Amino acid sequence: MSEFDFDPEPQTALPVEGAEATPPTPSTSPTPTSPPSGPPPRRPGRRSWWIPVLSAVLGAALAVSGMAVINAVNGDSDTTLASPTTTLASAQASNDGSSGAVTIPALPDTPVDAAAVGAKVVPSVVTVQVGTEGANGFSEQGSGSGVIFDNAGHIVTNNHVATLGSAHQVVLADGRVFPATVVGTDPVTDLAVLQISADGLTPIQLGSSDALEVGDPAVAVGSPLGLEGGPSLTVGVLSAFGRRVTTGSSAADSETLFGMLQTDAPITQGSSGGALVDAGGRLIGITTAVGVSSIGVEGIGFATPVEIVSQVANEIIATGQATHAYLGVSVSTAMDAIEGGGSVPAGAAVETVEPGTAAANAGIKVGDVITAVDGTKVAGQEQLVALLRRYQAGAVATFTIRSATGATSSVDVTLGELPTN
Repeated sequence: MSEFDFDPEPQTALPVEGAEATPPTPSTSPTPTSPPSGPPPRRPGRRSWWIPVLSAVLGAALAVSGMAVINAVNGDSDTTLASPTTTLASAQASNDGSSGAVTIPALPDTPVDAAAVGAKVVPSVVTVQVGTEGANGFSEQGSGSGVIFDNAGHIVTNNHVATLGSAHQVVLADGRVFPATVVGTDPVTDLAVLQISADGLTPIQLGSSDALEVGDPAVAVGSPLGLEGGPSLTVGVLSAFGRRVTTGSSAADSETLFGMLQTDAPITQGSSGGALVDAGGRLIGITTAVGVSSIGVEGIGFATPVEIVSQVANEIIATGQATHAYLGVSVSTAMDAIEGGGSVPAGAAVETVEPGTAAANAGIKVGDVITAVDGTKVAGQEQLVALLRRYQAGAVATFTIRSATGATSSVDVTLGELPTN
């Protein structure tokens, strides 16, 4: 496996929700800143599609728009991967995993009971085999992981797993194998939904990443390297929230994922699309990427939060595709001055407003600072983009705005749809 360094080129404007990011600039007053101008041997013909490997060079961190740009590669061939309104409560209504036989109380002050978590979660995690269908039947070319989302046979996995072949099979933890169809994919969040026709399924129980803190237990369950024998389980903690991860080695094939969870629970290659769960065995994220450097795996893994997973999966199940909110502004992080000559992030400062977009229609102006969305604080540009990832096009959200004069107001915004370009 080759090693990849940080991309030395600055990132282009954020394509997400129309929120273009520029580096934060401290202000000299309490008002917002003014707008600036090698795997084990495999059987012949069979290989495992690895989880995206995020390259991180030890002792070096290249800041681009305030975040490190990380590349992703396919570990098998060393080629690069081209890679609310549905509330959690309503998402859970269509997910029947809440009545599992194993009851595990959350005990944050005691070690996680990994055996109990495994007994609950392993039946809900599958291997996703990807390949082609020919005269001799299914020919496997790679594999990833997936999570049983509901009793209707919907399986949530990663987009970069689902799109690596034209035919799909799902192997359940009990060894049963079923052909699968692709319901829909979403490259914006690297999520996809497959469906199988099977009885006796164990849907995973949905949790909440919003209810957790750094240091809370996190358990990763996936199918390493497509190995036979069912899913594997590893234990760690939640290391950070709100990470921005850019995959791909060039602007042409890169995807930027926002609001990602970071964990030190070992995530094995081949576990793309697997489950990251809390101490009670409840899904808090879909594992998506791991970090390596020149000395090997760095113990850094990333997962898409369950709040985004449930929103995207339910929309794909209902319509066959996912839409994403578009505000129509470019923003930077507003920095307010504090005592001692320092500064503190205070919101997302609006730099430009595109005519005819949701922001323009709601009366948001250049110089305004967005400080909250539906009561959730916005500390800066990254938080705004990550929050809007949780909304579908057409959703109405209440924005808290601080004007250039310092006055605070609330405005309801009907969000537009993220353009395909």
